[in-house]
Amino acid sequence: MIKGRLYSLNTYFLCLAGIFLLFALFAVFLSQYWIAIIPFGILLLYYSWQNFQFIFFLLILSLPWSIEYSFNSSLGTDLPDEPFMLLIAGLFLAKVFYKNSAESKTLGHPLIFLISLYFGWIMVTVPFSTDWFVSLKFLLAKTWYLLAFVFMPLLIFKNRESIKIAGGGLLISMLIVVIIVLCRHASHGFRFSEINVAVSPFFRNHVNYSAMLVCMVPILIATYQISKKHRILIALMVIIVVAALILSYARGAWLALLVGLISYWLVNRQKLLLAFIASVILTIAAAFWLGQNDRYLSYSNDYKTTIFHTNFREHLIATYRLKDLSTAERLNRWVAGVRMIKDNWLMGYGPNTFYNNYKPYTIPVFKTWVSDNKEHSTVHNYFLFVFIEQGIPGLLFFLLLTGGMLYYSEKLYKRIQDRFYKAVTMGCGVMIMMILAVNFLSDLVESDKVGSLFFLCAATLISVDLNARKKINHLQGQEEL
Repeated sequence: MIKGRLYSLNTYFLCLAGIFLLFALFAVFLSQYWIAIIPFGILLLYYSWQNFQFIFFLLILSLPWSIEYSFNSSLGTDLPDEPFMLLIAGLFLAKVFYKNSAESKTLGHPLIFLISLYFGWIMVTVPFSTDWFVSLKFLLAKTWYLLAFVFMPLLIFKNRESIKIAGGGLLISMLIVVIIVLCRHASHGFRFSEINVAVSPFFRNHVNYSAMLVCMVPILIATYQISKKHRILIALMVIIVVAALILSYARGAWLALLVGLISYWLVNRQKLLLAFIASVILTIAAAFWLGQNDRYLSYSNDYKTTIFHTNFREHLIATYRLKDLSTAERLNRWVAGVRMIKDNWLMGYGPNTFYNNYKPYTIPVFKTWVSDNKEHSTVHNYFLFVFIEQGIPGLLFFLLLTGGMLYYSEKLYKRIQDRFYKAVTMGCGVMIMMILAVNFLSDLVESDKVGSLFFLCAATLISVDLNARKKINHLQGQEEL
């Protein structure tokens, strides 16, 4: 028997070696050396089919390390996490169609219904887009994001161990990146002007870095609540993360941390959803107030004095006075974005088309030194961003999804007695509110660093709900016996 196994292994090895040599010869002959990677890709696919959990956890570990890579001016990706997303999306579809892995009770969950509405409306808007090809690319990316970070986790998060591995792996991976960033930043004297250099190439800028970093705080708090043995080590991690957050010089992340602390208090008092609804109402009221008699014009900037400050103290003072360059440019795009809505309020301009359409709607008095927007960045407010590109139904479906996630986080926190799942639902609720706070000043739900966490929170809440119901049903069954 042993000889038979050895013979079988030798046969497999020889076949694989022959395939590799064949592809290597083709690569040399055609001078296309990437062809030599194909056999390893085939091996990865085979291994992924047998161990899809491993590939998913590898994706989670890769999130803080991934870099932006552009093939040309119109095609870019995030490496290595986006190829992992594609692989996981394909694996999920294969599992569903060939092994019937999807359960009706999972797909029938209310949060899945809300995600379907949110995604379905994006599909509806694509044919009406001002640039349907760009919107189609957005739709495809959104598809594999949802498959990788919502639907595949539902097959994996069947127990607390899988959730622990995902959360712990992400935390450790991010902490290693944070230490690297802190060491690099220290070599520049922790200067505000050098923070973007320190976070590259893993993050586009300090805003993206701080947005993902602040989301580690609720994971650490949940870990502290669950753990009994390593609380000193966890407390040290909290100190490192908070110190790194301060040194990121990102005002949005600081605001998100404050929102997170308030959200922690709100979850305990079952007021989280109510606070979210109140925030939406206040924001709408403020927008109408600014629009009356063109009040918003009084917040226009002085083109000559609105500059970027390399000194952080001056940067904060300028922010307070609305003289900071980034704040002024946000106002410029917000004003343009609101003016865009009246012309296409139902269907929007199409996913990922803001840049192509907004400049005719800008007002000269809000113009800044960076209004040429060479980076092709967007409106810097995700709620307004969705409204512009997907119309009022798109914004409504996103708000319903977010509200549903917050509802489940506080509902499960109250209902579940299990200490682990209680801490997880608390962490999800706090993280969602932090992500919303960050996205009031940016558009990061579509990014791999923050968008992944937002959708992972949805998957985690669904899994916790289903696991808790399963446990209750099991206990009831034992009582009947």
